[in-house]
Amino acid sequence: MKLGLGGGCHWCTEAVFQTLAGISNVEQGFVRSDPPNHAWSEAVLVTFDPVALPMEVLIEVHLRTHSATSHHKMRGKYRSAVYTYDAGTGVRVAQILHDLQKHFEEPLVTKVLTLSAFKPSDERFQNYYLNGPERPFCKTYIDPKLNLLRRDYAAILRKNGEAAE
Repeated sequence: MKLGLGGGCHWCTEAVFQTLAGISNVEQGFVRSDPPNHAWSEAVLVTFDPVALPMEVLIEVHLRTHSATSHHKMRGKYRSAVYTYDAGTGVRVAQILHDLQKHFEEPLVTKVLTLSAFKPSDERFQNYYLNGPERPFCKTYIDPKLNLLRRDYAAILRKNGEAAE
């Protein structure tokens, strides 16, 4: 199964989902939906096995690793959304977001949108964290997200040596 996930910097989002077991591929880039959400926004496409990694858990991780309750000033570039390829999946994602709302004090701003287009990031930015985890950006922004995963989601992390690309 394949979904688009956007909400923060795609370097961060890519690193988060490359860490999870049950994901076979993470594509970093830019997505857009139908109007009025047709401006390009940073996101990743994830291909995952919904038996190994249930969609509910995937979306919960997504919400916990970006500001899913904030209408901050960078929302145009970092739209908080789950992008789907069909209406049935969109309905299911909307229900999951509704169910997860009870675990958040503030309202979720995350939208369910149709994925109408995707363009990959420049090759030099692909696998950003994997290619340079010592970079200041990685230490400042990505490491805290990965620490949260190790603390709260250890059971769904990849074993050493596995990698989703």
